[in-house]
Amino acid sequence: MKAARCEPVDRTPVWLMRQAGRYQPEYRAIREKVSFLELCKNPVLAAEVMLRAVDQLGVDAAIIFSDLLPILEPMGMKLEFGATGGPILSNPIRQAENVDRLGELDDLGPLEFVFETVRATRAGLDDRLPLLGFAGAPFTLASYAIEGGASRDCRHTKALMRTDQKAWDAMLGRLARAAFRYLNAQIDAGAQAVQVFDTWAGWLSPDDYRRYVLPHSRALLGAIRPGVPVIHFAAGNPVLLPLLAEAGGTVIGVDWRIRLDDAWRTIGYDKAVQGNLDPTVLLTNPSEIRRAVQDILDQTDNRPGHIFNLGHGILPETPVENAIALVDAVHELSSI
Repeated sequence: MKAARCEPVDRTPVWLMRQAGRYQPEYRAIREKVSFLELCKNPVLAAEVMLRAVDQLGVDAAIIFSDLLPILEPMGMKLEFGATGGPILSNPIRQAENVDRLGELDDLGPLEFVFETVRATRAGLDDRLPLLGFAGAPFTLASYAIEGGASRDCRHTKALMRTDQKAWDAMLGRLARAAFRYLNAQIDAGAQAVQVFDTWAGWLSPDDYRRYVLPHSRALLGAIRPGVPVIHFAAGNPVLLPLLAEAGGTVIGVDWRIRLDDAWRTIGYDKAVQGNLDPTVLLTNPSEIRRAVQDILDQTDNRPGHIFNLGHGILPETPVENAIALVDAVHELSSI
């Protein structure tokens, strides 16, 4: 929390995106009994998998175990996860005339399982560890709803974006309102900070981001409860970093495609940064992990406001002992 506010700390804090997941035997054992969506909707199990990860890794924050997409179900989207684990939205919005199929999220009741997960995870955490909530950014949520799942290029999303801006703005405005209501409810349930994921924004040019996305992300980020640190993260295109900072957020997440020192200079030193180890480094060995950690720490020049993290989610093939080695290296090498 201090790092998020650019305050001095006695060591660099660290947590990992996809902190609980397939790289852990304990998680895989639970998944043999329940599907991914069932796990997300079971607050007891969702809290359990995250609390186990926190205890095992020794990280400095927990993030609730959930997914970006359940927020779309009460808005009218049909969500399931396929045999390979990827999301499938079987009623995608491909035409401007279908945008009204996506309703306003006026009733948060159908998402109560998420808020109960927040409460259960907070109750099980050591008091010194903050709990993070999260949501998808408007562009990323729209991309899933339009593409019907993950996409390699967001082609349908960009087509709708460019051919009917009125329908596009209506859709993203609805998603921005849903996301800030959702995040504020997580904060009310006990989350002390939140992260906004714009997973697919990297497919955009700076001009497209500014015209079609920035106003909606700014509306979302500006409506989150004042005083609560907000991490704003997008992957895939470092050129967008100054625009992410302009859209808002206390902390700007940085992926591995740019040096952290260059990224921070671009973002501005008035904001904290999070990142940015390439997740594939965790497939190597403790010696290489330690070298890569030191390189990133050196790039901060001991400036307050750095939260160590991966440049994206931890890979399923990662040995658990390497994830632990990363956390240990950050703590040891950054200690004053």
